[in-house]
Amino acid sequence: MRVLVTGSSGFLGAAVARELLARGDTVIGFDTHAGSTGCSDGRLVRVTGDIADARQVARAFATHVPDAVIHCAAIVSVLSSVDTPIRIVRVNIEGSLNVFEAMRLAGVRRCIHISSEEAYGSFRADRIDETHPLDPVMPYGICKAAVEQFGRTYRDLHGLEVINLRPSWVYGPGLPRDRIPKNLIDAALAGRKLHIPSGADYDGSIHLGCLLASPSSREPELKGFLREIHRIETALQLREARGRIEHLEQKLVALSQFPVAGDHRFDEKLGLNAYLYF
Repeated sequence: MRVLVTGSSGFLGAAVARELLARGDTVIGFDTHAGSTGCSDGRLVRVTGDIADARQVARAFATHVPDAVIHCAAIVSVLSSVDTPIRIVRVNIEGSLNVFEAMRLAGVRRCIHISSEEAYGSFRADRIDETHPLDPVMPYGICKAAVEQFGRTYRDLHGLEVINLRPSWVYGPGLPRDRIPKNLIDAALAGRKLHIPSGADYDGSIHLGCLLASPSSREPELKGFLREIHRIETALQLREARGRIEHLEQKLVALSQFPVAGDHRFDEKLGLNAYLYF
């Protein structure tokens, strides 16, 4: 299968590209810069382009003829979306429309859109699922919710199958942002103290490997239209089990003296992944 991955040089996009290559697919990596997926493979085709440029996106589809799309490209920051909302709209909304329109013109049907839990806005319960109302308050979440709705429009008008994944914050090797649990491990490696002033009880996050976990090789490819929305999360219950990251810290830094608490508890929905849907 030939899969076009937008944002293929980013943290998540590069990981998606690696997993697709590992299962034998050809990857058309579309991004503003060549970057690196961390692997060299003849089935990786790098295309430099900007999703905000409709002609560049359409040309990539016409030239490389993908069978499906995983749409990872976006400006990913709640705070910067407040400072530069016009830029966020141009890249995250207009760029996504360019992808959908290029799919329509090229006859590509299936797209996995990496949305976000930010589309929900403030949670109305401690744990939520796909039925939670959408009430985003920040430009980043508003854009993600808007792209989901445009996907439905292209579904109804043009027959596209746009499946939205709403992961919580994704962490893992190569994470470019300083957040839990990366900052805990980084502090342990550096042998320095770390104080996190808030969020001691709960932080909804998901490990990159869980988001990208491939189905069993025994599972058939699923060609039908699956559920449109998938909420994917693990829970870091920072008060429930203090020992696990502290134990890892002791492995990383001999005689470390400062305590760190944390626990990875996996949600039962973690079998979901982008590759299941093609």
